[in-house]
Amino acid sequence: MGWGPARSKAGLARIPAAYRRFGLAVPDRYRRFVPYRLVYAGLGLLAVAFVALGVAFAREGESIEVPAPLESVSPEPGATTIRQAVVEVDLEIGYEADIFVNGFEVPDATFVSAIGMYRWSPSPTSVIMESWTPGEHTVRVEWRRITGTPDFGSFEWSFRVQ
Repeated sequence: MGWGPARSKAGLARIPAAYRRFGLAVPDRYRRFVPYRLVYAGLGLLAVAFVALGVAFAREGESIEVPAPLESVSPEPGATTIRQAVVEVDLEIGYEADIFVNGFEVPDATFVSAIGMYRWSPSPTSVIMESWTPGEHTVRVEWRRITGTPDFGSFEWSFRVQ
């Protein structure tokens, strides 16, 4: 017994034996043998091509400038995001903020005072909206310092939901 599809006893490799049993001609596609090393080499080259394309077409990591008391905002200005997006505003400690989404004040944002982080996302219980609708959305943050000298300001940005 030798190796090859004609002598195997399992799976699709039994098809050529059936051809022989009934005296039919065996199609050439069953006679060809592709070494597994060539298959692995092809898959390896395909993986390298995907990685190279991913690196070539990745967005540049441009930094986003936000005013001084803001440390970061999410989703980033001009970004395209999914419908499960969460609006996050990270302020320096000692500031409070009001968040407005599409011109409406957000009354139910979660605030973590230890790190100065506000988080909000649409939900069925939210007064403003139940879910993100596809399209452009505008967020405005108005902050004020709660300790020391008064400091007020605002920042507005837009993002797109798919």
